[in-house]
Amino acid sequence: MLGVRQCTFVDCKCGGGCLLYTLTSIYSVEYTKKVENVFEIIAEPNRRAILSLLISSQQSVGEIGRQLHMPQPTVSKHLRVLREAGFVESTVDAQRRLYRLKPEPLQEVDAWLAPFRRFWSAHMDALERHLDHMESVDTNEKEDKHKTARPKP
Repeated sequence: MLGVRQCTFVDCKCGGGCLLYTLTSIYSVEYTKKVENVFEIIAEPNRRAILSLLISSQQSVGEIGRQLHMPQPTVSKHLRVLREAGFVESTVDAQRRLYRLKPEPLQEVDAWLAPFRRFWSAHMDALERHLDHMESVDTNEKEDKHKTARPKP
């Protein structure tokens, strides 16, 4: 939320006539809280398993329960949490409710993870170069030992 107030800076040449816009609610804090909530939701293993099942196709509570060997009330509880958080949506098909994945919350997590992925990618590339170098040094040392070894009479 943006607030407006009169300029009170001593060195400002406006004489108090300009308006300053102040940020009254910091976006990054709210965004971080939202991402933390997403992580809390997907931290639960059964919910992650349900999300994994819904990647390929929409499914009913009964189908999810059978595949994950979970009782129907447990599946329903987790689906309610996922639905309220926006991870899944449901449609009614005859007498059953079908659930499908909504990618938006996961895309937000992916966007949040992107800088970390770049960080780790650079470090993993450096590690790979180091290991390749170590392997070539080790190979060269073995070849040198083999060349200098005396043949047995």
